[in-house]
Amino acid sequence: MTEIPGYVAGSWTIDPDHSEVAFTVRHMAVSKVRGRFDKFQGTFVTAESPLSSTVSVTVEANSINTNNPDRDAHIRSADFFEAETHPTWTFASTGIKQEDGDFLLEGDLTIKGITRPVTFSLEISGFGPDGSGGTRAGFSASTEINRHDFDITFSASVPGVPGALVVSEKVTINLEIEAVLKS
Repeated sequence: MTEIPGYVAGSWTIDPDHSEVAFTVRHMAVSKVRGRFDKFQGTFVTAESPLSSTVSVTVEANSINTNNPDRDAHIRSADFFEAETHPTWTFASTGIKQEDGDFLLEGDLTIKGITRPVTFSLEISGFGPDGSGGTRAGFSASTEINRHDFDITFSASVPGVPGALVVSEKVTINLEIEAVLKS
């Protein structure tokens, strides 16, 4: 296994003020729309053996923010998230592995009450002290899902472009995580 410089084993809490849960989706078959979730929480344990580490995250579906309040309200509706009925999404890791020097975080993603396995490409940014005498860790991760797998099936066609959808089926999820070591 690749050595991780400064690796610290322990229990961590995600710092939402210095982290981001975001997504990108193709819009009108010509551009990408980005958004994020403003409310989420999570913990993880970095085990003595990094490949035995675990992650658990909860995201509030209502906290979607695409910088367009009308679009956000539509995404919260039954056409997309049904956020009133399904207020939270979860991710629970099932394993970490290393392939060709890269880390892969595997786990179960639950959206709208539907659980599917996903694999995130994981980049370990580092471990180090913070200005308050604590210890911080940083990670980046990304994966691609098909929104239809989670019953997010709103479909409208782009006029005049055969087969093109207003909102693509594929969604890229991007995470930038900074966490604080628990005492």
